[in-house]
Amino acid sequence: MLTLNEVKNHPGIKACIKKTEQYLDYLGYTDHGPRHINVVSDRAKSLAKNIGLSEREQELTAIAGYCHDMGNFLQRTDHCYTGAILFSQFFINDYKDSKDVSDILEIMQAIANHDEHKFEIINKIGAILVLADKSDVHRNRVKNKTPENIKKDIHDRVNYSVMDSVFKINKQKKEIILKLTIDTEITGVMEYFEIFNERMIFCRKAAEFLDCHFVLVINNFKLS
Repeated sequence: MLTLNEVKNHPGIKACIKKTEQYLDYLGYTDHGPRHINVVSDRAKSLAKNIGLSEREQELTAIAGYCHDMGNFLQRTDHCYTGAILFSQFFINDYKDSKDVSDILEIMQAIANHDEHKFEIINKIGAILVLADKSDVHRNRVKNKTPENIKKDIHDRVNYSVMDSVFKINKQKKEIILKLTIDTEITGVMEYFEIFNERMIFCRKAAEFLDCHFVLVINNFKLS
């Protein structure tokens, strides 16, 4: 069976991730490299475990989280689709058993549908990937931390304003919670929603697919 360790050590996956990081650095985007993909992979696996998915499903969510952005080096637009196809090219011919092929197809579906602009949540792995990916908002994602850049780039400014980010689940209440601490001297809460409103709506829909509620807490103010 395909494992996260095998994926991480695959030369093709490594090359795509490196190329993606280089390309998005060139464009001036926030971090989409090793830090981000490992955060997403870890969060996805933890969430899968906490909502009661099997160990195999937990592994698949971790793989999807690790590979979800690998298509960015080809194009930002529709990178979810190119990433899914690239993933299949690396592994589909190595696994002939129908269950293994099914696992690969589920990962492909999750990767292909993780973007909020063209989304269709069709499996639990995909829903978990959405939540793990869109919840990664933090100043550590900002590459260019110069005052001039922070001032002019609203995406970097909003990310840089997030001093602490906690992603957790309340099993009893079936709540998936993103708790942020924002420095309002850098950006206001309304500016956060100006940039991330679509993503938070996507998180709500993903949580509902998992029969949970998405809760956003900003500076101890609860939004649900």
